[in-house]
Amino acid sequence: MDSSPLYLGFDFSTQQLKAVVVDGKNLDVVHHSSVQFDSELPEFRTQGGVHVHADGLTVTSPVLMWVKALDLLLAKMEGAGLDFSRVAALSGSAQQHGSVYWRRGAAETLRRLKTSSTSPLHLLLQDCFLLSDSPVWMDSSTSNQCQQLEAAVGGARRLAETTGSRAYERFTANQIAKVLQTGPPNFLLDCERISLVSSFAASIFLGDYGAIDLSDGSGMNLLDLRTRTWSQACLDATAPQLERLLGAPQPSASILGPVCSYFVHRYGFSPRCKVVTFTGDNPASLAGMRLQEGDVAVSLGTSDTLFLWLQQPRPALEGHVFCNPVEPTAYMALLCFKNGSLTRERIRDQLSPGGSWEGFSAALRATPPGNNGIIGFYFDRMEITPPAVGVYRFDADDGEVSQLSAQQEVRALVEGQFLSRRLHAERLGHAPAAGSRVLATGGASSNRELLQVLADVFDTSVYTLHLSDSTCLGSAYRALHGLVAESGVSFRESVREGAEPQLVATPHPAARQVYGSMLKRYARLEERILQTAIQGAAGTPPSVTPLPQL
Repeated sequence: MDSSPLYLGFDFSTQQLKAVVVDGKNLDVVHHSSVQFDSELPEFRTQGGVHVHADGLTVTSPVLMWVKALDLLLAKMEGAGLDFSRVAALSGSAQQHGSVYWRRGAAETLRRLKTSSTSPLHLLLQDCFLLSDSPVWMDSSTSNQCQQLEAAVGGARRLAETTGSRAYERFTANQIAKVLQTGPPNFLLDCERISLVSSFAASIFLGDYGAIDLSDGSGMNLLDLRTRTWSQACLDATAPQLERLLGAPQPSASILGPVCSYFVHRYGFSPRCKVVTFTGDNPASLAGMRLQEGDVAVSLGTSDTLFLWLQQPRPALEGHVFCNPVEPTAYMALLCFKNGSLTRERIRDQLSPGGSWEGFSAALRATPPGNNGIIGFYFDRMEITPPAVGVYRFDADDGEVSQLSAQQEVRALVEGQFLSRRLHAERLGHAPAAGSRVLATGGASSNRELLQVLADVFDTSVYTLHLSDSTCLGSAYRALHGLVAESGVSFRESVREGAEPQLVATPHPAARQVYGSMLKRYARLEERILQTAIQGAAGTPPSVTPLPQL
C-alpha cells in the first residue's frame, strides 16, 4: 500500500467548510470533502452561512457552527477511508477579517482536549466563547469606528501606508472597537484571547491558542506591514490591552506545534503530524495558484479580482496590501472590481440575443487593438475602484460620444476593463519584468479572444489555471512547505511537482506602443469621471451616459 505522506488543507469559508488532501509524492489531490452550513447544520438557521441582523448592516456567524462542521467533516473523511495517520502536516485558511472572542478559562479547556477522546468538539468547546456569533467580512456596521481609527492615526492615507489598507468596515480592528463599545460590559475582564477565524481554527487542532498569521493579520488595520509587528498607534486607537489579547503574529510558514492528542485518539492522526499556521482565504488562494515574483492572477468572475506578487508595495486608498504568505520578505496585493462578468454578459446579450459568446469573440477579432482610440468605462453598478457608476465613452480626441457600433462597444468594454486592472495594479506597485505572467482563472478565462486582449493590454503572456479550489489547495501546499521552510527550502521549490499553468496568449508586437499611450489617456479620463461624480454629489448634475443599447 502507498505510504507516502499526505498534506491536509482546510478552508473555513463563508458558506461551507472544505478540505483537500494532496499526496506528497506528486501533489495529486487524493481526497476532498465539504460540509454546507445551511443544509447540513440547519439548527443554526443561517442563510448563506451567516445571520443578517435587523439593522441590515450587522452580519455574524455562529462560532459553534464552525466547530460542529469540523466534527462532521472529519467524520465524513474517516468514513470515506482516509488514513489520517499518513497526514504529515495540516494547515488551513478562513474567510478574512472575522474575529472570535475566547472567554476567560478557554485556554484551559483547549488544553484539556488532549485528555478527551470521545465527546464531540462542539460539546467540549460550547462554553468557550464570549460572543456566540462572530462578526464576519460581510458586516458593514462599523462606520463610526472606521472614522475614529483614521482620525486617531492621522488620516486614511497614513493608515493605508502603515497597515496596507485604509479603514474598512469589515476589518477586524473596527469590529473589535465596536464590540468594546457596544458589547458585554466586562468585555476586557472576561475576554482571554481574540482570534481571527483562521487562528481560531488552528487553535482547535493545536489544543492551545494558535498565533495569528502575518498575511491574514495584514487584513486587520492593525499590523505594520514593514516591521511585521502590531502597530502601537493602531492598537491604542482600537482597544486597551489589545496586544495581550491578540498575541504575537507569526510568519506564515511557522510550525505551531504537533496536532492535539484529541485528534490522535479520535481520528487516528499521527502524534508527529504538525500544525502549520492557518491564513486567510485570499493569501491561501495566492499559494494555491503558486504565484511568483512579478505575476498577476486575474480571476474573471462575477467580480474581477486581481492578486499581485509585490516586492516593493505602494499602499494607497484603493485595494489592499498584505504580507506575502509564501515569501517572508515580499508582499501581495488584492484588488476587487464589481463590474466583471455580469457587465460582459450584458453586452454579449445585447450583441447576440441568444447569449452566444461567439458573436462577442468575433467582435474582438474584427476590431483592431486600441479600437481606433475609443475608450469606454462601463460601471453598471457602483464600482469599488474607482468609486463611480454609469457608462462613459470617449473618442480618440477624448470627446464623449453617446453610442458606438456593436463591435466597437465590445472592444471598448474589454479594453476598458483590462486597462483599469493594469492601471490600479501598477499604482499598488506592480512592475512586470522578464518572465512575468498573467494567470487567468474564472469562467471568462475560457474565452481565448478575451485573453488575447488581456495579454496585449498587460504586455505580458497569459496562462490559464483551472483549479477546483485554490484556497484549499493552497492550504495543503502551505502545510507541506511548513515542514521544510526552516531548512531554507522555498515555497516554490517545495511545490514544484504541481501542475503547471498553460500558455494561451502572448502579446502582439505592437501592443506595448498602443496600450502604453492608451493607459495614460485612461488614467486622465478616469480622473475626469471622478471629478464629474464629485460635482454631481455637490449638486451639479453629472454627465452620465445611459447604458448602451446595441
